[in-house]
Amino acid sequence: MIAYALVIVLLGIGLYSIIAKKNLIKIIIGICLIEYAVNLFIAMVGYRLGGLPPIITKVGEQTKFVDPLPQALVLTAIVIGLATTALMVAIAVRIYARYKTFDITEIKRLRG
Repeated sequence: MIAYALVIVLLGIGLYSIIAKKNLIKIIIGICLIEYAVNLFIAMVGYRLGGLPPIITKVGEQTKFVDPLPQALVLTAIVIGLATTALMVAIAVRIYARYKTFDITEIKRLRG
């Protein structure tokens, strides 16, 4: 149960970073924290205490297995998250090259 509370804390820190910060890099880090929190939550949903990997089976024995579907979804989400993070960083670098700042309020003021 404490792990779910830690996921909520991680999600809250990421959300605070997106809402309250004015630096583009800090906003990108906040988005990454939210992605990590969601991935961790999905992976924890498929976990069972004392569960075995679903590839190990013994004939005629009843065992508890860990659900492999959330693990596969998290692996896919990690790859997609990496691609979106790379895109956000590339856009932030282009913005910095043009305006020489990462501050959102300064960018809005310079833009007109």
